[in-house]
Amino acid sequence: MVLAVVAGAVVWSSSGSAAPPVTTRDATVDVLDGPARDQRVQLSTRLYLPENTPAPAVLLAHGFGGSRDTVAEQARELAQRGFVVLTYSARGFGLSTGKIALNAPDYEVYDAQKLLDYLARQPEVITDGPDDPRVGVTGASYGGALALMLAGTDKRVDAIAPVITYNDLSQALLPNAATTGQTARTPAAGAFSGDGVFKRSWAGLLFSAGAGPRGAGAPGGGAANPGATQQPTQPPTDQPSDQPTQPPSEQPTGASGDQGGQPPAGDATGGPVSCGNFTDEICRAYVEVATTGRASQQTMDLLHSVSPVSVAEHITAPTLLVQGEQDTLFGLDQADATARQISQAGGTVKVIWYPGGHDADSPGPDLRATIGDWLATHLGLPRTSTLDTAAVTTAGFEYSIQGPLRTQRAPTVRTVAAPTYPGLGTESPGTQRQSLALAGNPQPVLRPPGGSPTSISAIPGLGTQTATSSQLANRLALDMPGQTAQFTTEPVTEQILVAGAPTVRLRISSPAGQQGADEAVLFAKLYDVAADGSRTLPGSAVAPLRVTGLPADGSPVEVTVTLPGIVRPVAAGHRLQLVVTTTDLAYATPVQPATHVVALAGDQGLALPVVPGRTVTADSLPTGALWGIGVVLAVCLVLGLVSLVRRRHPEDVAEDLTGVPLVIDGLTKSYPGGLTAVRDLSFRVERGQVLGLLGPNGAGKTTTLRMLMGLVRPTEGSIRVFGHQVSPGAPVLSRIGSFVEGAGFLPHLSGAANLRLYWAATGRPEEQAHFDEALEIAGLGSAVYRKVRTYSQGMRQRLAIAQAMLGLPDLLVLDEPANGLDPPQIHQMRAVLRRYAATGRTVLVSSHLLAEVEQTCSHVVVMHRGQLVAAGPVGEIVADGGEVSFRVDDAETAARVLRELPGVTKVTVAGPDQVHAELDAVPRATAVASLVRADVAVEQVSPRRRLEDVFLELVGEGAAR
Repeated sequence: MVLAVVAGAVVWSSSGSAAPPVTTRDATVDVLDGPARDQRVQLSTRLYLPENTPAPAVLLAHGFGGSRDTVAEQARELAQRGFVVLTYSARGFGLSTGKIALNAPDYEVYDAQKLLDYLARQPEVITDGPDDPRVGVTGASYGGALALMLAGTDKRVDAIAPVITYNDLSQALLPNAATTGQTARTPAAGAFSGDGVFKRSWAGLLFSAGAGPRGAGAPGGGAANPGATQQPTQPPTDQPSDQPTQPPSEQPTGASGDQGGQPPAGDATGGPVSCGNFTDEICRAYVEVATTGRASQQTMDLLHSVSPVSVAEHITAPTLLVQGEQDTLFGLDQADATARQISQAGGTVKVIWYPGGHDADSPGPDLRATIGDWLATHLGLPRTSTLDTAAVTTAGFEYSIQGPLRTQRAPTVRTVAAPTYPGLGTESPGTQRQSLALAGNPQPVLRPPGGSPTSISAIPGLGTQTATSSQLANRLALDMPGQTAQFTTEPVTEQILVAGAPTVRLRISSPAGQQGADEAVLFAKLYDVAADGSRTLPGSAVAPLRVTGLPADGSPVEVTVTLPGIVRPVAAGHRLQLVVTTTDLAYATPVQPATHVVALAGDQGLALPVVPGRTVTADSLPTGALWGIGVVLAVCLVLGLVSLVRRRHPEDVAEDLTGVPLVIDGLTKSYPGGLTAVRDLSFRVERGQVLGLLGPNGAGKTTTLRMLMGLVRPTEGSIRVFGHQVSPGAPVLSRIGSFVEGAGFLPHLSGAANLRLYWAATGRPEEQAHFDEALEIAGLGSAVYRKVRTYSQGMRQRLAIAQAMLGLPDLLVLDEPANGLDPPQIHQMRAVLRRYAATGRTVLVSSHLLAEVEQTCSHVVVMHRGQLVAAGPVGEIVADGGEVSFRVDDAETAARVLRELPGVTKVTVAGPDQVHAELDAVPRATAVASLVRADVAVEQVSPRRRLEDVFLELVGEGAAR
């Protein structure tokens, strides 16, 4: 999976129509590269030949961790358009030998130049002169950088189309969004600093993709170390050989693949085991940065030398830069820097931002066609799109706004075009900036010891796994409390389409006297906050900043922070929230604890870039999808009509019962086979009552509750809630809050998020939810903001009760609410239900805990075998007849007097001052009068019988077992 994440290889699929035939030819090309041109590398290649040749060629480079096979579909699609396409495995990958030097000029770039020589000698390729093929170069990520490096080195390249790639690895892997008193920077050549913040997660994935084991199925073998001299098995030559050590087949072949077998002869292993297929120089640089979090001048120079920034001023070939709006590895700033450098040198550049990238989707069919048209136009092939020539060939700018729907292959988007590329800089003439005021006091933020726990902005590569995971990734951001400062705007009054890099001015300081706090490493990000409080982090993007030179006296330093480039339509009613944290999962942070203070500087607020343009495309849904939607709508219409027909007496309202919460009359539910779960059940519940529905297992309690909720249709009888007849979907059900047979929650969301999601599903306005009141009644406290998977069973039950209480329903129905609660929680639950009923509402509780029902409920209904056996106030049911307890001054005398009374049985002395007697039909007043006449002082008389005793008498002893 790691290789799929980091390769950056674009998957290009063919259309469904019959495609022109394509043949392939494999070869191993020998190259002597290195600074002294004495290091032999063998490159595994495959040539894709169209139906008609000779034709212009395309050199197609793969992404990091890939091989010639990972771009096979793209190669075949380009060949079907009429190009001769050469794919190959770069040194250190697939079956190619050599070690990875990260597109170094003397290694990967020189190898690519020799592949241009190879193309010039193929009879199927059009040439513009001796050893000069008519050729374009394209590739994604690592391959896109190779396209730029080759175009800046070799003038034979006629057009390039780099996709989601980098300008400068030193800035891509060690970015810094601000320096003291300055704006964000991309240094000019030679002006480097190792003070960037190391992008640890992505760098680790890249390193693991190049550090795999040797042998079959792994990236290929390596040549001698750079700088060393190796004796090749064939005479040294600076020309590539078309005849490898094992002669390849020059006949058209199928896709034999790079991922098996042994490397070609001439491979020599060696080098540090820990660095796998990387050169020693690259290995030392990675180890340095990974262990210290900083880069030396030597490492910065190395990263600069293998990056397109080193040759961008020499690129004259027409350049199409395609960059992803969902890319935490190589953001929009990388393409922006390349575009500026090529333009300043006089080159032609077109820039396209699309809603994909390393964290999301590959280019879809329309964008792939645009890339093909760019190459076709500049290489002399017919184009396939309907765009005019100027739209394809001239400099300009397009960005895409992702829509809410998705097709099977890509998100629906609309594309906005501007005549010129405005750039991300604050002085770009084509970019307008709209300011929004931010509010928030200065806030201290803590960097914890060891940098843990850490906030989360993105999980590298998550969005590549499923069609919707890039949208999910935007909502995974987590900001640790105590480590976070927040500043928020007022809701916007109309939509703002942010296209570019917002900026903000901040003041950063450290408390006076704090040791080692002269430097702050912070992470800034901008959330889109919806009206319901849910937050989205566009592009999962974060801007790291290392602020140095903080004064020891605690005075602040002002910095201008350039946030990551994004494309985001901020809807009316939404707010923007600037968040600054001290940690981020994707970056290396200092391990020493520190405290800093973050504050807004001045009154400039948040500057949002807005690029005026015109909509040039808007994806429509495919015909099949439209038919599918039509069928679904038709089915919904039919079901709606059936529901209307089946609904009995939708306006059946008993006017005399509109003030009564619940009336059940003659309710019966029978099932096929002769089973009757509920038979002729009738009872009534008034406002302010807490009614306990009791009965042994199988008594019909849950069936009754399900019929009350409209989940089951009764066979006979009626249920009326506030006078309205209950039926499935009846509007009066909105006045009932319930959980029956447990409640389900999403474990990865907090309790509060679950409640908001549940309420949103009701379609009712948020202000009617009364979240705060429901949570206060349920008594969850701050635990409601924790993820539900951390909850105990008791906390889940309380959350379920809070969910049932949303909207403060007039009738609250709870099925076994005390399940999983400990005694203190049951005690709290008792108080919750009593308080809720005290507001004039009604509570119906089904429970097996008879002692709790007796202490909680004001009334009970007892069911047995589907029928009503008792109903009424708890006190009356318990007090009718039964055993009575007398507290007296002389227990022995009292016992003798009571035994002499006709009808009194079972008299027991429980102590010197207490006697129990079964009075049966003897009135209590008669018993008390007899005791007084016998000179026995009676201090207290109370019924000794419990609700449990009554229950067992009503349903039988066996029901309790």
